[in-house]
Amino acid sequence: MLFIFGGPVPIASTDTVLLGPLTLDRYVEESLALPGGGALNIAYAWMISGEPFRVVSRIGDDATAAFLGFLERHGIAHDPGTLVVPGLTASIDIRVLADGQTVMDNYSPGVWAGLRLSGAEDEAIAGARGLHAMLVEPVIREVHRLGEAGYLAGLESSGDFLDYRYYDAARFRDTMRFLRAAFVGWAGAPDDPAVEGMREVAFDLGRLVVVTLGERGVLAFDGAARRQLFVPVEAVPIAGSSVGCGDAFTAAFLAARRRGADLEAAIERGKTAGARATAWRRALPDEAYEPAPRPAAGARAKEGR
Repeated sequence: MLFIFGGPVPIASTDTVLLGPLTLDRYVEESLALPGGGALNIAYAWMISGEPFRVVSRIGDDATAAFLGFLERHGIAHDPGTLVVPGLTASIDIRVLADGQTVMDNYSPGVWAGLRLSGAEDEAIAGARGLHAMLVEPVIREVHRLGEAGYLAGLESSGDFLDYRYYDAARFRDTMRFLRAAFVGWAGAPDDPAVEGMREVAFDLGRLVVVTLGERGVLAFDGAARRQLFVPVEAVPIAGSSVGCGDAFTAAFLAARRRGADLEAAIERGKTAGARATAWRRALPDEAYEPAPRPAAGARAKEGR
């Protein structure tokens, strides 16, 4: 069973499991700590669009009120019994530069360092319609374990490989044995040998690999159709910040594909969502964090942290 608003709801085979860290986003200049993380950003977007899903994650008992308040306020399905564990919640520092670009550092995994899903969570994933995983190291280990055990067979499975920091070509191929689609936020050159390695894996395994290049465009390798597609992006002024734009793209892309959109249409949906997110100062619009964001008690000062 999964729980929402404190009461049990049945697991539905049409649901997608969203697996990844929930983190405290520490906006340094504002001494502000907010519920965040890629999984939370995608969860909010899917809640808005009506995509059926549930979150499987872990937070420490130091941030229970902030995260459970967010999830319950927005009706995001989760199980408090497995979500909250003793320890510190994962966290990351975010600095928003003058041009709206962001610097993210000082990541602390907290309770995520030792992630191991429960047997009930394994079965929930096996019985779901799909899985989308945010591929930090503990999640990578669990995806491989689940894949080797056959739990991911037949799922509409995808993974966010972030900026590819945890990967090389061999490990990418190994993980893509268990996933049907990959998203990579690539800051390097499009003709980098690493990108060619992504294309080879997509074509060899018949997978879809979507490489977002920021304002330079979107590159997709459709291994099943053995075609490569480049879609340009029209740069928009950043009124807020770039944090969360990649998550907004992925959430919109996957929602569109699961409703029957072709590859080109899904990329356009993702582009629109990613551009919209540049209007927000933080990863989500201010109304997502209601009650209104304010400096967290005990938030660290800008300097000497």
